[in-house]
This record gives sequence, structure tokens and C-alpha cells, in this order.
Amino acid sequence: MTLDVVTSRSTGKKKAAKPRSAQEELAASMVAQAQAQGLALTGPDGLLKQLTKTVLEAALNAEMTEHLGHEKHRAEPARAGSNVRNGTRSKTVVSDAVGEVEIAVPRDRDSNFEPVIVKKRQRRLGSVDEIVLSLYAKGLTTGEISAHFAEIYGASVSKETVSRITDQVLGEMAEWQSRPLDSVYAAVFIDAVHVKVRDGQVANRPIYAAIGVTLEGRRDVLGLWAGQGGEGAKFWMQVLVDMKNRGLSDVFFVVCDGLKGLPEVVGNVWPAAIVQTCVVHLLRNTFRLASKRDWDALKRDVKPIYTAPNAAAAAAALDELEETWGGKYGAMIRLWRNAWEEFIPFLDYDVEIRRVLCSTNAIESLNSRYRRAVRARGHFPTEQAALKCLYLVTRSLDPTGTGQARWTMRWKPALNAFSITFSDRWPGAETY
Repeated sequence: MTLDVVTSRSTGKKKAAKPRSAQEELAASMVAQAQAQGLALTGPDGLLKQLTKTVLEAALNAEMTEHLGHEKHRAEPARAGSNVRNGTRSKTVVSDAVGEVEIAVPRDRDSNFEPVIVKKRQRRLGSVDEIVLSLYAKGLTTGEISAHFAEIYGASVSKETVSRITDQVLGEMAEWQSRPLDSVYAAVFIDAVHVKVRDGQVANRPIYAAIGVTLEGRRDVLGLWAGQGGEGAKFWMQVLVDMKNRGLSDVFFVVCDGLKGLPEVVGNVWPAAIVQTCVVHLLRNTFRLASKRDWDALKRDVKPIYTAPNAAAAAAALDELEETWGGKYGAMIRLWRNAWEEFIPFLDYDVEIRRVLCSTNAIESLNSRYRRAVRARGHFPTEQAALKCLYLVTRSLDPTGTGQARWTMRWKPALNAFSITFSDRWPGAETY
């Protein structure tokens, strides 16, 4: 045996090719036949389109056979029912792989056949709906999506059809908006993004958004609420009450911008919550009030304020900032003075808590995704259309789950500090 192996190798004989499966043989045969007939593999009259038509019709006929209990022209004379085939009807469906395909759907005499592979009134196959929802979430209008399908897939998908597809998520959105929330959150970040809505005339409308961080470190978009006019504390009251009615009874920190009246609103809904001014908002507004050529120097002088070990050290750093820049940028100093009471609370807590509240601004990353879709769209025909678009953006966040995993790992040290600092309010917490 050894000699045979050696001889085989020395003579350079190759191993026999692995036999192809029946499916591979069939595919190769069809491709060879198509090429012999001059038939393209793709295109309006290509092999793939004809295969799609053949497979769908074969599956529909198999379903009809199962429905009736007998093959075509093979009904038993003594069968219980009288239902039989009653010809076919033509139907055009859209496939994201081959475009429009015309198929013959079998009918029965009693008209109670309910096909599964291509349901009644179904016009699209595969992932067309998901493509439409994804494009809508990126800010494309119904007309642009319709044009996209015509250009890429060679399929006719009207604006009305696109609108009906996106309207399918309205029920899902309503259920998501009213779902129960956890009873306690470590932090809730709140902010509003402004969109243009054409209601008689184009006007800016605030869409209120909230992100909660659970006690397990999971990031959760709590809801979207459409308001009227400009952002106001009065409407925030409705938003916070809605979250409380859905089960959110306590939150350790509420991080927000410096909107007038908002701390009082938070105190009315969650008396034990600590209202923390968003440091990122405060820094952004600081540089907005200063000349760009002074930004580098300002960065060095502002940093000791929000990295101070305590409130007293932060106040001293603010006094130094005023001495250096007060004469040139008085409005910037007033900005810090007015926000001071809501800025300093996080300085009293563990460095891990300070780090996540200061540097991990969850609502900003969400708003950047919202603004990207809004900029692409320009304006929306209705308030519902705006909410639908932003909900689809929310639904498409982090499809692989890697962002959520990184977020949880980043929050773990802070959650340990939260569990110690707020042990009396931590559900089921041990005594530390």
C-alpha cells in the first residue's frame, strides 16, 4: 500500500475531483443551456428572472394542491368537497434581485385559497420593505426612494407604495412609545432636536428625546415627543410625566441643557433626582461666544473648572477665568454664572460618575444621527412623518450590538459607584 502511495505521488497523478451535488449539476446544466440559447443570466428576460417565475409558480401550485388535497385533474370522484382549481390570474411582484416578475397565481372555485409564499395583495418579495424603511430613516423622501428603485432595481415602486410601506411602522412606533419602562434609571439625558414641518407654512418644531441608562448599563431611547413652537419647560413637564406614568419612578441624575425652568420641572416629577447641566452644551456655548483665534487659550483656562476636585476649586477656577477673559467676553462669564447651580452637583461625586456624566454625552450622539436624517430631508409634510423618520433612525441604531456592548463596559465602573452612592435607592441593593 505504501508503495502504491509513493508511486502515485511520484508519477504526479491528481486526486479525482469531488463529484458535484445534484443541485450543482442542475445549475450548471441550466447555465449551459441558457448560454447555448444566447440567454443572459440577468436582465429583464434573463435566466434568474425566469427561474424566479418558475419557482414561485411551482410553489404556488404546490400550495394549491395541499389546499385542495389532490393534484391537478386528479380529483377523486368520491371526495368530500367539490372545490377544484379554477384557472389562474396574472400578478406582477417586485423582487429586489430581478425587478418585476409576472407570475400566474392559481385560483380555486370556492375562492378560499390563501397562498403563503406570495400572499394576497402582496406586491413585493424579499427585503424590499426593509430597504424602503432604511432609506426613509436616512432622510430620503418617498419620491427619491421611488426613483432609487427604478434606477437600481429596474422596478416601479410608486411614492404611494413607499408611503404605505413606511406607514406600517406607525403601529410599532405607538407600541414602542407607550411601552413600560424600568422603575429606576442611573441617568436620563434629555434634549430636543428641531425639524421643519410644512403645516400650511414651513415652521420649526421641537422633537423631544430622552435616553436612559439602566442599572445594568444598557442604553435605552425612552421616547420621542413632538412639541409646538420652541423648546419649553412646560412641554418637558408633559414628557417627564409620561415617562413616570410608564413606570419610571426614580432617576439618580437628569442631564439637560440650561433651559430656564427645567430644574423645577424635574424636581416636581422626581424630587430626589439631581439636575445636572450638560457640560458638553456648556462648553459648546462657551466657544460660540468667543472668537475662534482665542479657542486654544480658552480650552486651557476652562478645563480646570469642570475637572476641579470640588465645587470650591471650580469656583476659584471660574474667578481666574473671569479675571483673564471677563473684560473681553463678559457674556461667556455670565453663561457660567447663570448655569453654576446646575453645573456643580456632579463635582460632589466619585470620579467615575463624573467621567460618564461629563464626557459620555449620550443624547449628543443620538441627536447627530437625527440631524443627519433631518438635513438630508430638508422638511417634512406632517408632524407624523417627522416622528416616523426619527423613529426609524432610532430603530436602526447599532444593528450589530457592538455599540451597546462598548457602552455597557464603559459604564460598569460608574455603575459600581452609583450602587454605593445611591444604595438606599438602588433596588435590591446590598448594604455597603
